Amino acid sequence: MFRNRRAAAIATSGAMVLAGMGAITAVETGVASADATCSISSHAEKKDVSTLGITMTYDKSVNLDSIGVGTTATYKIVVGTTGIGNPYVNTITDYPPAGFSVVSASVTAYHLAGGQRTEDVTPEPNAGGFKVTSPGWFVNSGNPVTYTVTYRVPTNLSNGQQVTSGGIGVAGTVGVSNELPNLTACFTARPNTVGESALGSLNNNGLGSADGQTSSTGSISDIIANAIKKYIGS
Repeated sequence: MFRNRRAAAIATSGAMVLAGMGAITAVETGVASADATCSISSHAEKKDVSTLGITMTYDKSVNLDSIGVGTTATYKIVVGTTGIGNPYVNTITDYPPAGFSVVSASVTAYHLAGGQRTEDVTPEPNAGGFKVTSPGWFVNSGNPVTYTVTYRVPTNLSNGQQVTSGGIGVAGTVGVSNELPNLTACFTARPNTVGESALGSLNNNGLGSADGQTSSTGSISDIIANAIKKYIGS
């Protein structure tokens, strides 16, 4: 009897998760249409005597226009160039909103063996931001370098609050280096959906992941099905 009740509870949580996923899209669409001043991305360019006739491009974006408090926000910084040139980037610093803590990060860059490749990295604190470094990431018109970093969103944000990040800093060979405090990304904070809350509960019990909504064992539905089988069969 105990096992059956527990399995039923897990199944109920699973249904809540799946229902919540549908709710996420509806909420996000509503916030985006209501507020056009909070932009999820920004773009900047640099072309002067230091860039030797090419144009450096810098982009920053956040993955969603509305994000539940206590979940995660993923920012992407892309450093590229147009024209003929091959500068190297050795440091990228992202400045998140205050109170955000790093969950994970990766860098996608060109390698002589294998072309564009994504590798996990561990950012270091840097003057209020989080930086990643390398002996030199190669950049040309077809191969930008991308720094992707996921943060935990604090729970003390209010519903409807616009959350704007800081900018970025880039260092490397002549021309690529730049400090861009206004290269920001903004999202609107909202309460968790039913699905996100249920997913968080599953994650706390080792049954899922609140970050990517999947785990190393498979999709949400796979996790729930395996959990039910485990408790019914044991």
